[in-house]
Amino acid sequence: MKNKVRELRKRLKLTQDEFAQELGVTRQTINAIENNKYNPTLELAIKAAKFLGVPVEELFILD
Repeated sequence: MKNKVRELRKRLKLTQDEFAQELGVTRQTINAIENNKYNPTLELAIKAAKFLGVPVEELFILD
């Protein structure tokens, strides 16, 4: 699954650490998601999409 997390996070001028704190996860988790090495739980995907202001299906794209 591909995603636009890095692109949208950078638009908001957030570091990985700041974004991770907002979502209640570690910076390493955000890094793994952005590098397509980890698919987040549904709960985390929804939290991220809501925080970034986009629908979850726009943030995460099935291959």
